[in-house]
Amino acid sequence: MEPNLEGVKALAFDVFGTVVDYRTTIVAEGQRLGEAGGIEIDWAAFADAWRGRYRPSMDRVMRGELPWTNLDALHRAALEELLAEFGVSGLSEEEKQRLNGVWHRLRPWGDSVPGLLRLKTRFVLATLSNGNVRLLVDMAKNAGLPWDLIFSAELARAYKPDPRAYRMLQELLMLNPNEIMMVAAHQDDLRAAQDLGFKAAFVMRPLEHGPQAVPDLTADPSFDVVATDLVDLARQLGL
Repeated sequence: MEPNLEGVKALAFDVFGTVVDYRTTIVAEGQRLGEAGGIEIDWAAFADAWRGRYRPSMDRVMRGELPWTNLDALHRAALEELLAEFGVSGLSEEEKQRLNGVWHRLRPWGDSVPGLLRLKTRFVLATLSNGNVRLLVDMAKNAGLPWDLIFSAELARAYKPDPRAYRMLQELLMLNPNEIMMVAAHQDDLRAAQDLGFKAAFVMRPLEHGPQAVPDLTADPSFDVVATDLVDLARQLGL
């Protein structure tokens, strides 16, 4: 481990896109629903549009246009809009709930569980996600994610990158900021954590937005670690 990282005691993980592959999971779930109900739409486009409403929905909460609303409810509101836009009708309430619950059943990237298990031997592993607590608990149980602690923006009533989310985690871990490393595939998340004194590990996820996307993976030179996946992160941290 690099000398300036020797004091790191806990790793805080972004989850959507960093640890789990939401796009592939949602596409597969949609295709199963479509085959069962004769719904013929572009499920990849549907998944992208659903994820595309993620940030705008949270921004409405943070601007005060909506009262505090957890991510499950924001996802459900977006789902209702998308079903109309894509011309999908006739779904029962149970089917809508099942589809909205796909976010609780997201599958991990292939390296995530092996990498986390290696990292867990030395560090406290915690989520710091905009997903609500129950969503993150269900996801961990379903995907076998070996978290020590589940922290959510819901606990701070503030969605990342609001500094209150990061401060909440720091206070509950009872650590100094430089003893925590934020791990994320999203550079704005890492910069927000760095602003409060956290260390930063950028994990590249070139397939987060699908095989046709061409993401900019040029890492901010201020990041402490740049890793190709979580197994590589463990290797770079000496595990």
